[in-house]
Order: sequence, then structure tokens, then C-alpha cells
Amino acid sequence: MAALYYATGRRKTSIARVWIKPGNGKITVNKQPIDKYFRRKTLELIVRQPLEHIGEIDQFDISANVCGGGWSGQAGAMKMAIARCLFKVDERHKKTLRDGGFLTRDSREVERKKPGQKKARKRFQFSKR
Repeated sequence: MAALYYATGRRKTSIARVWIKPGNGKITVNKQPIDKYFRRKTLELIVRQPLEHIGEIDQFDISANVCGGGWSGQAGAMKMAIARCLFKVDERHKKTLRDGGFLTRDSREVERKKPGQKKARKRFQFSKR
């Protein structure tokens, strides 16, 4: 039986659960091919970044389950989860993945809207008279 590795990634309010196994580079997201799920090429590139960084783009089949947030957050969560899986596959990749910034959680969240303001920081127009 081939090895199956699992990892979780988070970004904004998105959570990605990723399973990775040796294969030929097929990526499925929520039981759909990646090009059908992420309709923009840029999001596909974000997901594939860790694989390209270590030079193993066609070595693994990836299956992911993502929920929460929007397209960008989900792609970022998948990127982190894939990097964590690749680290579990071979611990020699740790330095390269760490230097590329793939193992660091991007903790930026949306700032809440404040009362008496239009948005989080934008105020209503001030009228002197």
C-alpha cells in the first residue's frame, strides 16, 4: 500500500484538509478537478506553488476538502496544507519550504466594523455646518 499523508491548512476563515499520495500530479478539490473548482488560473498557481518550489510537480496526487471563506482564502489554505504534507513526506524539504514561506500561517484576518463608522476604518463624511 502506498503512503498517504494528511495535513490541515488555514487562511483567513478557510480551512483545507489535504491528503497526498504518490501519483502523477492529479489535484482534486471537493471531489472536482482543480480547474473546475478554482476558476482562475492564479488560484491554481497559488495551490501548486509548494510543489513547484521543491520541484516535484508531477510526483503526487492531491485530494483536498476545503470549506469556509472565499476563493483566495481557500487557495491559501490549500497551499499551506500541501506544504505541511510535503514536509511529512520528506523532512529534508523543511528548509526549502520554510525559506519559501509556505510553512508559516498567514494570520491576517478581516478587521471588524466599528459602530458609528461606515466600515472598519472608514468614517461617515464629516460636516462642519
